[in-house]
Formats: sequence, structure tokens, C-alpha cells
Amino acid sequence: MIQKSTIDVVFETARLEEVIGDFVQLKKSGSNFKGLSPFTDERTPSFMVSPVKQIWKDFSSGKGGNVVAFLMEHEHFSYPEAIRYLAKKYNIEIEETEQNDAQKAAASARESMYLVSSFALGFFQDSMWETTQGKAIGLSYFRERGFTDETIKQFQLGYSPDEWSALTDAALKSGYKIDFLEKTGLTIVKEERQFDRFKGRVMFPIHSMSGRVLGFGGRILTQDKKAAKYMNSPESDIYNKSKVLYGLYQAKKTIAKEDNCFLVEGYTDVIQLHQRGITNVVSSSGTALTPEQVRLIRRLTTNITVLFDGDAAGLRASLRGVDLILEAGMNVRVCTFPAGEDPDSFARGHSMEEVANFLSDQSKDFIQFKAALLVDEAEKDPIKKAETIREMVQSIAKIPDQIKQEVYVRSCAALMDISEEVLFATLAQVTQKKDSRPNQMVADRPMSVVPEEKQLPRVSSRFELEKNIIKILLIHGHEEVVFEEPILKTDDKTGDLKMVTSKMKARVFEKIYLDLQQDEIDFSTTAFKALYPKILLALNEQGVIKMDTFMASLPPELAAQASDLLLQDEQYALHDWERKNIYVRNKSTALPNWVREVILRFRCQLIDEKVSELQTKTEEDHEAHHAGLLEEIVDYHKLKIMLSNRLNRVI
Repeated sequence: MIQKSTIDVVFETARLEEVIGDFVQLKKSGSNFKGLSPFTDERTPSFMVSPVKQIWKDFSSGKGGNVVAFLMEHEHFSYPEAIRYLAKKYNIEIEETEQNDAQKAAASARESMYLVSSFALGFFQDSMWETTQGKAIGLSYFRERGFTDETIKQFQLGYSPDEWSALTDAALKSGYKIDFLEKTGLTIVKEERQFDRFKGRVMFPIHSMSGRVLGFGGRILTQDKKAAKYMNSPESDIYNKSKVLYGLYQAKKTIAKEDNCFLVEGYTDVIQLHQRGITNVVSSSGTALTPEQVRLIRRLTTNITVLFDGDAAGLRASLRGVDLILEAGMNVRVCTFPAGEDPDSFARGHSMEEVANFLSDQSKDFIQFKAALLVDEAEKDPIKKAETIREMVQSIAKIPDQIKQEVYVRSCAALMDISEEVLFATLAQVTQKKDSRPNQMVADRPMSVVPEEKQLPRVSSRFELEKNIIKILLIHGHEEVVFEEPILKTDDKTGDLKMVTSKMKARVFEKIYLDLQQDEIDFSTTAFKALYPKILLALNEQGVIKMDTFMASLPPELAAQASDLLLQDEQYALHDWERKNIYVRNKSTALPNWVREVILRFRCQLIDEKVSELQTKTEEDHEAHHAGLLEEIVDYHKLKIMLSNRLNRVI
């Protein structure tokens, strides 16, 4: 187990905005940062990060919390794994106590698969750097491809020995189970036999966005026609090829910084360009581009430049991937290399400056690229030209932004020498066809029937009031303000009782505590009941809540609840309502009234609950108790009238 002192140092050192910035492109928004949700597919920011409070909130999915909670949600880390990741990122030495057998056995199957993959990574690297066969075959191959030793180590390349079960035997000897070797695809098990999947191949580890090894790609070096040139790990609980991009772990920071991502096809394309200084490059690993892969890039940038070799057949097939990127609302440019060249060979044969200049000069907007490609095919055939134009319009129809659509239509009209009116009419037809099926479904659905799962959940008024109290304590609990309180006072002249206003200066948390204590009010929501004493203790001991340390002390479920309350009002900033002349009241400017109103409403709510309870008793109890119960109900009703008057409400 990791010692608490190490955990404390991790929380003190880790900066939330830096950690999340490795996974999401964040932009400054006042004192906070905002970005696209990494948990849902969206086109407008709903993700907020507060560097001051060291908390985050995703308004589209409802998730939130501290830095560890983010890693647990996004990377599916356990708590210790998240701490280890942060410790590694910030070069913090981990102090821990020895795990016993029971604790080791408690590790999840998923974590066991990660551990096996990590062991394999080390094994393949050691095999290449430390053995005669590895140096002669694996290392020499990579060096012949032009990779420097520094690059080889950066991408953690390795070699799987040309032996039937070298990895399997080593893993079993080190205590790893055959079940997890088989589940990760590292070992193939057939009846009584078990052997290595990647026997005799150079190895390319495939990392998650956080750097964990998910799987491997292996290239064979012999001329065996029966064996596939490249082989990838099979799908597993930790590896889904449609949701992974090779090189994203190494490229993510540069992608966000440059606000552009180069997309290539192969492992060596990524590595060679990276070595030439083009570090914002990723690969779909030889598979067709998927919506999930596009969303991964979209977290970091909205700009993609797709790099292709000069193969015409491949270019034609690649247009489907371009359309997929357009559909995600992203900006696409395309760059093709000279005939016979691909990103790997071109980068190998040119200097860094030459490669950078080529990518800059030859990258075309997708409409120009598609027009040039399709026009060459159509030549002087009017039928083919018409088909070409329709294909271009179909691509434009996938763009969700109407302004961009219009710009591209005008550009297409100029390139293809056709009237804009015809293209707009065609675009309308294509869009109508695309939308006709959903519209028909809506039209056929009985309007009076609302599916049960679509109905909004009922919101408890008591829950809302309790939430507001905790929110006030978290944000304003330390502030000292002047409260106005009505008190009954005897008139010196007449001797009658009269209501006068008395002013008292107090800290917000003290005022709330005294009011709740006076009425013996307790919270009914489990999370708020747990948070309330922790907040009071922090304010009592420190005078103010040091949000980073306070959030670090909370378990993940309470940290998520607290971050929800702390960043709730920041949702208005995400929508930029003031630009639309919609102004949200700043509660802090009327803090005393806000506290007073919430407490009074809370008391009214409790009175309603008590009256309801007494009314139920009048129906159940004997006649003898009726008078006393009714009198008590009347007293509560009078009290509520008095409280409502203070709230300026009529009941």
C-alpha cells in the first residue's frame, strides 16, 4: 500500500489543469479553463476546470471531482494507480508498505491484464537491447530504418525472440497467470500447447493516452508468405483498436500546443516524422478511421491534416475518412506525397526544415483536394463530372456548421465552374434525404405518449435546500458579513411587543451552524450529511477552506459532489450568456439575504414535513388524541405564516 505521506505529497504537487491538459484541450475562461467533454460526444464546451479550487466538472455527463477522480473516470485507474501515475508524472518517489497475498489477489482482472502487458513491454525491450539475437535482428532493423537509439527508446520499441514460448515461459516464471497472457493475446493457447503470438517480430507497443500499454503491433522480418507482415494484439478488455491512436501518448501535448494533428497510416510513419521534429502526428494503425478515434483527436484540437502517399486507389478510399472528420465538425486539410513516397520514406530522405515546409506548402483544404482528385478522374466526361460534383456536395452536407457549408459551396462552385444556386439546391436535397428518416420516425410517433425513461426525475425541494446550504458553506463559509435579524422587543412607551431589526456581524458558517442547531436540523441526503461536519471542521480549524487539500481529503464520491456544487455557477460562463444579454445574479453580492432565505425556506420545508406527519397521525390515532394533534398543526401553521412573512410570501 502507498503510504499516506506520499499521497499527501502527490496532492500538494499535482496541478489539475496540467494533468487534464494532457487529455483535453483547455482554453482560459476567466479564472478557470474550459474544454470539450472527454466523456461525451459534443461540439460545445461543457467541461470546466478550476485551478484555484483544483476541481473539475463535466456538465454534460454530471461527473466531477479532483485530479485523482479525473484519472479514475477517464483512464479507469484504481485509486492507487492514479496516485502512481501522478507520482511518475511529477517525479515523486513512492513509499509503500509490502502487499500481502490477499491484497495481491484482490487486484482486478483488468489490472492484471495491464500488469502482464507492462511485463511484456519490458521483456521485449530487454530482448532487443540485452541479447545477441535481439541486437543482431531487432535493433539492427530499427537502425536500418533510420531510427536513432533515442527514438527507439522513446517509443519503447522491442523484439520478440524467434522462439515458440520465450515470453510465455518468462511471464509464468515471474508469477503471471496464463489466463491473462491469453486474454491480452500475448500467448495463444491450443489444447495442451501454449506459444507466443509475436514470435520473431519487432515490436511496437500501443499506449493509452496516459501511457499505459494496451497492446502491441508486431512486424515479421522473414520472407514468410503465409505469415502476415504486421500483426496486432486481438481485442480485449483493455485494447479496442477502434478507440486507440498509435503515437497519441507521445503527441498529445504538441497537438494541443500546435492546434493541429497530422494523421498517417503506419507505425513507422509516426516514428519517422516524430524524429524529424513533426511531433504532433498519430496513426490509425492501418485500420479505417473510426468516429471514436476522431473524438480522441477532437479533445485536443479541431484541426486535422491527413497525410497520404501517392497511391490513387488508396486516396480514393481515404475520402471516407475525411467525410467522417467533417461530420465531427472538424477542419480538414490533406497533403499527398510524391509518387512512390510515403511519410516514412519522405521524412527519411529530407531534413526537418524540408519536411516542415513541404507539409505547410502542400497541405490543401479538403474541398480543393477532393476537387483535384475527382476532376482528374472525370476528365472531359460530363456524366462523371456531375457525379464528382454530387460527391463533393455530399461531403459538404456532413459539415454541421451552416456558415462553413456556405463557404464551401461557394468555393466548390468556383472550382467546378457551376452556379452556386444549383449547388445550394443539391445541398438542400442531400440534407433533406439525410434527415427524412428521423423526421418520419418523429411524425409516426404518438405525440401524447412519453416513454417512461424520457421523463425528468422529480427533484426533492429538501434536497435542493440542503444542496444550497452546503454550497454556501463551501464557497462563502469563511466570509464575515452583517446579518439583519428580526427580534421581538417591548416598546418603552406602550409596553407592547413589536418586531425590530437587529444587526449582527458573524461568519457565514457560524450563522448557519447556530440556526440549524437551534432547530435541531439534520441533513437527509447521505452525501451532505457526510460533507457538513467536514466543512465545519475545516472552517473551525483553519478559518478558511484550503480547497486543494480539502478536496484531496475527501473520498471520490464526496469529492465529485463537492466539485458539482463549487462549479455549478460556472456553467453560465460556458454558455457565455452575458453576450446574449442574459445576466445571472451574482449571489455573493447579496450573501446575507441568500443565507437568510435558504435557512427560512429550509425551516418552512421541515414544518411542511412535520404537518404532513401529524395529519397522517390524525387519521390513524383514536378520537381522544385528535384535539391535541390539531392544535399542534395549527401552531405549526402559525409559525409557517410568520416565516413566510419574513420571506415576503403569502400562503
